[in-house]
Amino acid sequence: MSVGFSAGRDGGVTIALDAGEAAILRSLVSQVLGLVEPGATGQDPLERALGIGAAEEPSDPVLARLFPSAYADDEKASAEFRRYTEATLREGKRADAETLLETAEQGDIRLTQEQGQAWLRALNDVRLALGVRLEVTEDIHEELADMAEDDPRYPAYVTYDWLTYLQDTLVRALW
Repeated sequence: MSVGFSAGRDGGVTIALDAGEAAILRSLVSQVLGLVEPGATGQDPLERALGIGAAEEPSDPVLARLFPSAYADDEKASAEFRRYTEATLREGKRADAETLLETAEQGDIRLTQEQGQAWLRALNDVRLALGVRLEVTEDIHEELADMAEDDPRYPAYVTYDWLTYLQDTLVRALW
């Protein structure tokens, strides 16, 4: 298993991944990339140019977690905020995922500061998506410690824990 990220001399970060780790990262990020397809915009050319889209909150719990309501107590304000920001947020999440997909490979990986931050955001999106699907709570470490290795959820929980570790080492290496 990877020893996580370390700080580079030039402000970037490095990590060594084996073939399996690179494949898992690429697979999970590809799945999230499929979820955050480009946001739909209105038919008006100005709306399309400005990225003004739909105001409805996503019905998929993962998308609702990735694109939460900005104003929990004000549906109208939240819908208006979503209308003006979600398409751009989707583009950013897609760009981060694509950066990870372009750079995640077996062996030693050197990332610039900007690429490292894109990885950080992409890893966060994967963890949020997986956390929603697994119904992760703050007790995940206790659950994992008590979980039998033949439990069908075990591989997914271990993967979530590994992603948490990667994210933690990346934060430490970047700052």
